[in-house]
Amino acid sequence: MSVPTLPPLEQDIPHRKIPPQSVVLRLRERETFSARPGTHFHVARQFYKNVFPNFTVTNVEKPPCYLRKFSPSGKYFIAFSLDQTSLEIYEFKGSDTAGDLLRDANSEQHVLTGSERFVQDIRLNIFNTFFTKKSSTILARSGEQLNRECSLFTCDGKYVIVGAAKDLHEARHPLTSNLFRNNEAITGFRNHVETYTLSVVELATGRVTDSKVFLHDKIFLSHNQGIYLYKSTLAVLCVQQQSIHIFQMTDEGTFLEVRTIGRFCHEDDYLVHQLGVRGPQQAYKEQTINSLKHRLLVHLYRMAVSSGEAYTLRRFYQYFDHFLGLRMWKMQLLDEHHLLIKYASEDVVTLQIQDPNSQPSFFMVYNMQTTQVLGVFENTSDELAQLFENFCDMFRNASLYYEVDFGCSSSSNSHARQIQQRFRQTIVNAKFGGHLEATRRVLSQLPISAQSYTSSPYVDLSLYSYDDKWVSVLERPKNCGDHPIRFYCRDSGLLHFKIFTSHHRVQPSSSKRLVAFVFHPFEPFAISIQRTNQAYMVNFHLRHTVT
Repeated sequence: MSVPTLPPLEQDIPHRKIPPQSVVLRLRERETFSARPGTHFHVARQFYKNVFPNFTVTNVEKPPCYLRKFSPSGKYFIAFSLDQTSLEIYEFKGSDTAGDLLRDANSEQHVLTGSERFVQDIRLNIFNTFFTKKSSTILARSGEQLNRECSLFTCDGKYVIVGAAKDLHEARHPLTSNLFRNNEAITGFRNHVETYTLSVVELATGRVTDSKVFLHDKIFLSHNQGIYLYKSTLAVLCVQQQSIHIFQMTDEGTFLEVRTIGRFCHEDDYLVHQLGVRGPQQAYKEQTINSLKHRLLVHLYRMAVSSGEAYTLRRFYQYFDHFLGLRMWKMQLLDEHHLLIKYASEDVVTLQIQDPNSQPSFFMVYNMQTTQVLGVFENTSDELAQLFENFCDMFRNASLYYEVDFGCSSSSNSHARQIQQRFRQTIVNAKFGGHLEATRRVLSQLPISAQSYTSSPYVDLSLYSYDDKWVSVLERPKNCGDHPIRFYCRDSGLLHFKIFTSHHRVQPSSSKRLVAFVFHPFEPFAISIQRTNQAYMVNFHLRHTVT
């Protein structure tokens, strides 16, 4: 009997060899073969391909609070009370504690459905099964409100920093000297300044260890835009007063003020300044350029002179007033000594322009120790864009709290780089796009807010492939799809698990659905918080198998 021959094209296609997926074989291989030096953690991370959140419990009944995120150790979970005055701390019991509660649930369905009594009991009790309330600490008083999108965990995992804001009453409008403490203070926030309080709370006890108040100011607390914690160094950008306050976090959870950058740069600049002042003088009436802005202008002037072209120097003089009118908008710590500060016009900083990222802006790298400006880049700089794409992990600082860096960025992951290149190419080929616009869109991500990226292995692009339109390593709300999010194993291409976010209810066509994911740092457990208009729904995604 003759065997039919395949067409030439099919003969040339090699069959893809799928590596063994059995956890037993992986355990045996780990016992018999030693990993290469320095790769032990990466080999151990491969076991997340066998243990994953394969079951979804929708519409979980939760306490009246806003869920926030896990601590870096995964032991604690923080939330804010519904009136945004208290910080609630829960202890996570582990991803396997709901085994008895889910014993009657069919794990092959992948999602808890039905209206039976046991289904309702699961939704009612599963939150208390996973979490135990440790403490509830009142932090906001006298009209203050906690920002539920602001929280920073210290490097040792013992404390969390949260922020509260209070609107100024019109009847108690501050004095001009308090509202404008230097000649760089912004005038566009005159009716929108607030009083802010940063509080440090011990996770184990819920005790407030320290707090710091900023009067008559404007700090962007949402998504940690105005505060940045690098190891034990905390930076706070006061946009209204155009100052950056640097604190050192002690082991006891207290703020130790180090310096204030803005009007002055060195700690003793104020004393030297007072020696040359005759009589009382109000800072906002000063005619001199403040220290930090002066260093920026000097660096731009030296760049123009070093170019050796008279045209470049004339352009500097032409735009001098524009440079003088720049204001600090955002910032981040690159390490303990260097700041990345973003400057823009006052209309951009006060959010009076609809698309602020399309406007001209500048990035300045500043050394706090030597008070030197190391570089200034425009928001269309190819040099800065290449630095950002090639050393993205240095900007994100996403793995400061873990022993090994599993950064999933364009600089350390080929799949993430492919997504970044696809994003660039889409903008280049788009209408009104181009190379310049693509560079501007890439640099609009800078500065990066602190602790904005998850370290969960289930969004690691080297382990799993998924549609980053619906979920990503960046902890930001995304559009909610009507279909489950599928996660495919990277080395085999096989579908491993799905995450269900849709609640299968008929919604008006005008309703906007957003979903935010909160992944546990290392266990197969995730929370999705879905928002439709003003309604919230919480889903738990966990590991469930019937033995």
